[in-house]
Amino acid sequence: MRSHSINPPVNFKSTLPPSSVPDVDFIAKIKDVKAFESEDAIFQCVLSTPLNRITWSKEDSSLEHGDKYEITVSEDKLIHTLRVKDCKIADDGAYYAIAGITTSSASLKVEADPNGKGRKGTQTGNQDDLIKLALEQQAKLQKQKDNLEAARRAQSEKDAANAGDGRDGSGDGTGGKTGGKTEGKTDGDEGDGDGTNKNLLTDGDDGDDGNKGDDAEDKKNKRVRTGPLVPDTVIDKPTPPQGPVDILESAVTSVEFKWKPPKDDGGCPVTNYIIDRQQIGRNKWSNLGEIPGSNPSYKDSDVNPGRRYCYRIRAKNSEGISDYLQSEDIPAGVLRYPGSPTAPKVVSAFKDCINLTWCPPCDTGGTKIVGYNLEKNKKGTNYWSLVNQGGPITDTKFAVEDVIEGAAYEFRVSAINLSGAGHPSLPCDTVIARDPMKPPGKVTDLKLTSSNYTTFSLAWTKPKEIKGVEDEAQGYYVEIRPIENLEWTRCNAIPIPLTSYNVHGLKAMATYWVRVIATNYGGDGEPQGFDNYIIAMPPPVKPNFKDRKMKTFVVVRSGNTVRLNINFEASPVPQISWLKDGIPVAKHVTITNSDKGSQLLIPTSERSDSGIYTIMVKNIVGQASINVEIRVTDDPKPPGPVELEQNTPGTVTLSWTPSPDEKRDDRLHYMVSKRDSFKHTWRTVADNLFNNKFTIINILPGREYNFRVFAKNDIGPSPPSESPMFGTKKEKGLCLWVDHKVI
Repeated sequence: MRSHSINPPVNFKSTLPPSSVPDVDFIAKIKDVKAFESEDAIFQCVLSTPLNRITWSKEDSSLEHGDKYEITVSEDKLIHTLRVKDCKIADDGAYYAIAGITTSSASLKVEADPNGKGRKGTQTGNQDDLIKLALEQQAKLQKQKDNLEAARRAQSEKDAANAGDGRDGSGDGTGGKTGGKTEGKTDGDEGDGDGTNKNLLTDGDDGDDGNKGDDAEDKKNKRVRTGPLVPDTVIDKPTPPQGPVDILESAVTSVEFKWKPPKDDGGCPVTNYIIDRQQIGRNKWSNLGEIPGSNPSYKDSDVNPGRRYCYRIRAKNSEGISDYLQSEDIPAGVLRYPGSPTAPKVVSAFKDCINLTWCPPCDTGGTKIVGYNLEKNKKGTNYWSLVNQGGPITDTKFAVEDVIEGAAYEFRVSAINLSGAGHPSLPCDTVIARDPMKPPGKVTDLKLTSSNYTTFSLAWTKPKEIKGVEDEAQGYYVEIRPIENLEWTRCNAIPIPLTSYNVHGLKAMATYWVRVIATNYGGDGEPQGFDNYIIAMPPPVKPNFKDRKMKTFVVVRSGNTVRLNINFEASPVPQISWLKDGIPVAKHVTITNSDKGSQLLIPTSERSDSGIYTIMVKNIVGQASINVEIRVTDDPKPPGPVELEQNTPGTVTLSWTPSPDEKRDDRLHYMVSKRDSFKHTWRTVADNLFNNKFTIINILPGREYNFRVFAKNDIGPSPPSESPMFGTKKEKGLCLWVDHKVI
């Protein structure tokens, strides 16, 4: 059993400025939840004041709406819900709901599901109770609002009545005392849009009039004489800077962002911007200083990796400081290192210098790459040493001069960003510190060792080295070209050291030109190809059937499925055709072919499907065929009544009416069996009879006989047709036929 202690959350902030933190409390706090794995856990609370959103956190981490967490708010903005989807053991812990400066906490306990049930929701309380609380609070708030509105209306009416009693034709002195004609404006007169009046001065104004008594207004609206009947230029503090605050960079050690200047600079230029910062999870705002007003952007270089910050920007001019523009939460980058660059490529090699180049990594780690570290390894050792001892390499190429002539080296490179150096790349191909080599000669004894419909297997012999003319081959390229194309395609991007290669991905029965090129550090040698094109196919094979024990006679009960599978080998892929009694098979017969076999399928057979089926397999090398007889039949019907006749003593002749199936089944025949009164067992006396009469001999006097006649076909025998009992008895040297009415 796991237990949790509920500690205050480390990271949270109010979504409102400190001066505007709402007076809010929890009418219903979140409650502890116990859930099984794969279930959903739900935390819900009811607020005393409507809020668009509150902060949800798990221990010291703020939670955001997404695939894992579903954060919802009721329409009245009083019920706030957090759903933890598809609970895992890792979700176990303390959860917090933070509204203003008020916090509610509860724990989630996740246990293994013993029954392996699917995901389902888990409520922490009664949903109807929460709704009831929210409705009651909403009614209470509405009542308070109505009372406040009524009080405001009463006060407004009172103020209006007092103002009407003190008003006269010359105003209340707001226009000031002037030496000439002066036109004053009340609060209801036309203003400049922000509540500041624009006053007009006549030629008689000298600035020393009754306005001396209006010191507060003069401090706010400084007026400059512009001549008769020309409006004053009103100077004021600027309006707040304009958002949104756009993030330019979020790095491990710095955060950079920008904004737009104020919409109204107050009549004089913005001289500075004042920047304040708050780390999310703390209540304190820190002043970062002022920056010139000419560039509305700021780079904060004093941040901690992984922390989140909020900024306030205020504009400043000669008349004062504006209200602030507040940013959203801006996260500082975590320590994320760049990915690996590509393996270095050897541009050139000499006995005292090796020139390398590489490509930057695709993954920069979220910040710019500031340089690279290059390492070398002398072949035969496991020690990698840093080449650039003087500091990171700022380019993607470098000349390594600390090499020994004739020694073999490998090089690898790692990228560096603001977090540090990432993983090194794969090492480059081994390179020897020596002056450039001569390209090798042609390979010899190129041959095709095997092939099929998608692959060529090649082999060759290494070219001989001719000192000063052709140096040793260090690898090989294999190239192919379809016969209809003019361009060669290289099969291997990196030279292979072996003298054999398998070319894959060919198109069956397509024709290709093939060649092999030897290469070394000095370049590629001359290609060596075949004298003729090659076809993508196995070696030619005449069609032949693999299964020599395959049945050539198949009996199927009518209505059942007929399925013949014929396996063969042939190259190239042959043409396959099926015939029935010398003509193509009917449409209801399904044929499925492959390069190694064929299948004949009759889903529901009928007697008319009986016949000789022939499969013919043919390719450019030859052809082969095989016949299979299919007999579709059914259980035969029994023959008609059996009659007995004795023409000769000791014998009896049986005759019967043919079975109704005799005309439909040319393989139908008859079987006769007998039983005498002495042995009492049935014994077959004749089979494969294709007529309707049979004479039985060795009929002994004094015994009684029974006879049965069966119709038989390839399925089996029919029910029997039985004869009358046949019997003889010995009397004065005469045999009498009993039960046949002849005495």
